[in-house]
Amino acid sequence: MKRLPIDGFVLAIFAAVLVAAVLPARGAFADILDGVVVAAIALLFFLYGARLHPREALAGLAHWRLHLTILAFTFIAFPLIGLALKPALTPIIGSDLYAGVLFLCLVPSTVQSSIAFTSIAKGNVPGAIVSASVSNLLGVFLTPLLVVWLMSSSTAGLHIDASSILKIVAEILVPFILGQLARPVISNWMSRYAEPTKLVDRGSIVLVVYAAFSEGVVNGIWSKVDAWQVIAMIVLAFIMVVVMLGVTRWVPERMGFDRADMIAIQFCGTKKSLATGLPMATVLFAGSTVGLIVLPLMIFHQIQLIICAWLATRYSREAVA
Repeated sequence: MKRLPIDGFVLAIFAAVLVAAVLPARGAFADILDGVVVAAIALLFFLYGARLHPREALAGLAHWRLHLTILAFTFIAFPLIGLALKPALTPIIGSDLYAGVLFLCLVPSTVQSSIAFTSIAKGNVPGAIVSASVSNLLGVFLTPLLVVWLMSSSTAGLHIDASSILKIVAEILVPFILGQLARPVISNWMSRYAEPTKLVDRGSIVLVVYAAFSEGVVNGIWSKVDAWQVIAMIVLAFIMVVVMLGVTRWVPERMGFDRADMIAIQFCGTKKSLATGLPMATVLFAGSTVGLIVLPLMIFHQIQLIICAWLATRYSREAVA
């Protein structure tokens, strides 16, 4: 599996899509699955909270220019790109898939892969830990607000009110805080069983994908998308990742950041979190559209993993040389 150009985790995600297409959750099973998904999302962010050592966070917290730059790319530059693409994309891929493109531009950065790639590339790891974590925590509030502001007038199935925000906080932020509080008690256990816990959190995401696409299949999602639209999404995702990697290198160099900071900005500022975006989408969008909404994010996630893995390895070789 390690020799494949596609990450095994992403293969599992697309396998979940295929299973949902053939055997979607229906009736009583779908109701049970909804409860299991809520519990899985809470467990996922509990584990994220338990992994982040407060000392690591404090070590990178003082570098405010780095964090503001990354947040600006995540929550300002990406949304502006998403809005600018509307006139060109809507006639090609349709309004539902364009809504998915705009949604992926609004979600926060990844945590684990941003930190991992920064570490491999010999970048500023403490800074990446803080920026990626802050991005996810702020995203709990900023992403729904941006969705309301930029998508509410044009996206069918969008449902946001105070209960939606509270649900996101209860499923994501509260478990994360509980994980932080529980860290002194379970840190040794987390270290001992690091690999099984990774399977648990990745399994949670796969489960969310299956539930989201099951609901979409039951509501006729695949009758709304053609193969050429998916191919167009793959090409678009590749271009977006490459362009943003170029911009997040050029801008920090002009701002005077050193190489380690530039690497952290590249890998944190170009990522979009599937782990955070999927749960939010299931809360914010109706079942008939959520599958199409998350499809661009899933494709972007895979493309960013492939390109950033190659780039991190290249940076690592350059650092050794």
